[in-house]
Amino acid sequence: MAEVFWSASPQSPGETTEWLDRVERTTPVLVRYRERAERERVTPAEVIEALRAQNIHRMWVSPAFGGGGVSVRTGSAVLQALARVDAAVAWQMGVQGVISRLSDYLPEQVARQLFHDSDGLVVGGINPTGQAEPVAGGYRVRGRWSFASGSTHADWLVCASVVTGPEVAASPTRMLFVPSDAVRFEDDWHTVGLRGTGSVSFTVDDLFVPDDFAVDGGLLRRPPRDRPSRAHAIAYYDFGPFTTASTALGIAQDALSEFPRIAVGTVPARGTETLATSHTVQAGLARAAALVRGAELMLTDAADQASRSGAAGGEELSALIRLAAATVGENAVRAVDSLHSLAGTRALTAGGRLDRCFRDVHSAVAHITLAPTNFEMVGAYLLGNALLMRR
Repeated sequence: MAEVFWSASPQSPGETTEWLDRVERTTPVLVRYRERAERERVTPAEVIEALRAQNIHRMWVSPAFGGGGVSVRTGSAVLQALARVDAAVAWQMGVQGVISRLSDYLPEQVARQLFHDSDGLVVGGINPTGQAEPVAGGYRVRGRWSFASGSTHADWLVCASVVTGPEVAASPTRMLFVPSDAVRFEDDWHTVGLRGTGSVSFTVDDLFVPDDFAVDGGLLRRPPRDRPSRAHAIAYYDFGPFTTASTALGIAQDALSEFPRIAVGTVPARGTETLATSHTVQAGLARAAALVRGAELMLTDAADQASRSGAAGGEELSALIRLAAATVGENAVRAVDSLHSLAGTRALTAGGRLDRCFRDVHSAVAHITLAPTNFEMVGAYLLGNALLMRR
């Protein structure tokens, strides 16, 4: 079989090669436990420990706080590689990666406490479904947050909340960090895809959070202020799409690798030749490969533009990133759906990789950062309007 287009080559940047080697060292553990994660709807602790040993959970954190400080492009490649083995693991490392970007907005001593002094995950809920009441020295926080991927292994959880009280805040939202032992979890993660992420809901009841453990949500569309410990110059909301898109792309890459193994060995019912000899199947596989390759190149270009533009990218960079992420999501689904259809009943094998890719990619692209509405927002921007988060 031909070498897949997206395989790492000797020409890969040294940093990327180094971190892909770290993924390779964790792969046997991921393979050993991925079916158990599917059954139990949570990733086993042994997998998280293997990732911690390679510092993958801190790859995007500043070296000042014990992280790897890797480029956007390298981190994307790591998530793709993880997703080709276990998309649930990649998703959790992506969530950890994007929330770790808040370390550039937090006071340095707090960022050090959360990301250096603690080695657990820092995840949570970034949809502002909680309430934060201003009080002396901080906030009283209460609310319920859903889709807290990786929370089983978290030391800290972020609780996005709307500021309440008699005076209207200049910026209405806050990202507040609370210790995981101060929340109440609800085992409500029952889904067809990304089962191993343990994306349960959690509740906080009237908990005090100091000012230093809160980030003003109004700052997150702008780059964090420059300081020696800053890991990345791009804005928080420009970073998130890379994590979800990278996982979706890795899922499609996995499906593209798996399909030839099915096609070469499968003779359709009442047929006389394998799927691999069908011109329709051959053309369909090539079209799926084109979709995946195009998505990869577009995401890589966006990552490189983000690194080059840094804090000066503005709405033009934001639009490019959102366009790339939405395209990756659309291409990934089209490629996986096509391959799943071409494989026929062989795609339905319980526990089969292609079936899992089908389930996982549809769960991944439900995320707002990959939503088709991003095309509308970017299109409006290209017509001279402001770039909205969503209409």
